[in-house]
Amino acid sequence: MVYTMVCYNVAVNMGGLTNQTFVVALGELPIMVAIAFIFEFFLIGKLAQKLAFKFVNPKKDKPIFVTLAISTMTVCLMCPIMSFFGSVLFSYDGMSNVISRWLQISVLNFPMALCSQLFYIVPCVRFIFKKIFRNNI
Repeated sequence: MVYTMVCYNVAVNMGGLTNQTFVVALGELPIMVAIAFIFEFFLIGKLAQKLAFKFVNPKKDKPIFVTLAISTMTVCLMCPIMSFFGSVLFSYDGMSNVISRWLQISVLNFPMALCSQLFYIVPCVRFIFKKIFRNNI
């Protein structure tokens, strides 16, 4: 997910998607992965579940709805955080524009983050994990 969003932001900054986008994104990837891991592991993961469980009941609702609710809450929380770090680290153009730049990047990132998470990342990860751990279930 992080690499997808870094590629997206690099493409937006470069004016379009090129082969160079994927190489440039690799340069930004280590810092963004570290930030995403720290926030997701220590804060957002549990908070996203708590928020999602206000809308769905894991004991009564179908597992797919629970997964979608948690994924949606994760994007709702992580997108502004990661957009802030991305805007400060890679799109910084002065203190006077920090908030406006962050909001602009957040608004651009949210639809891409939500769609890629719900339609590509989650199904792909679920498919891979089912193949790997098929015998253990």
